[in-house]
Amino acid sequence: FYKTRALAVDEINLGRVRVSGQPVKPARDVRVGDVLSIRIGGVSREIEVRGLSNQRGPAPQAQLLYAETAASITAREAAAEARRLAPEPAATIVQGRPTKQDRRRLAEWDRWSVSIDDISPG
Repeated sequence: FYKTRALAVDEINLGRVRVSGQPVKPARDVRVGDVLSIRIGGVSREIEVRGLSNQRGPAPQAQLLYAETAASITAREAAAEARRLAPEPAATIVQGRPTKQDRRRLAEWDRWSVSIDDISPG
């Protein structure tokens, strides 16, 4: 899930990894049957530990040692679909940034406009 152990430790310290719903420390041992809640960006996953290995191995072998829960898969797919159907943020901007000419007009307006607060009594 994380490319390096250092990245995993940082995420654990930030509270983005939980074991059975409880916050953990980087040194916590994982046991068979534990459910890990991992949040990467806006995506949250729940992983069930099915087995442990005493030594590091290739990724295909490691993938046999865990499985994502069915509820996690459906929630992740629903979130991806919601993101896909959401409107493009740039499309919601009606006018956009003012052009140089617009900024000059605004500056000119501010220079010649008078507020009632600016007029001194007497």
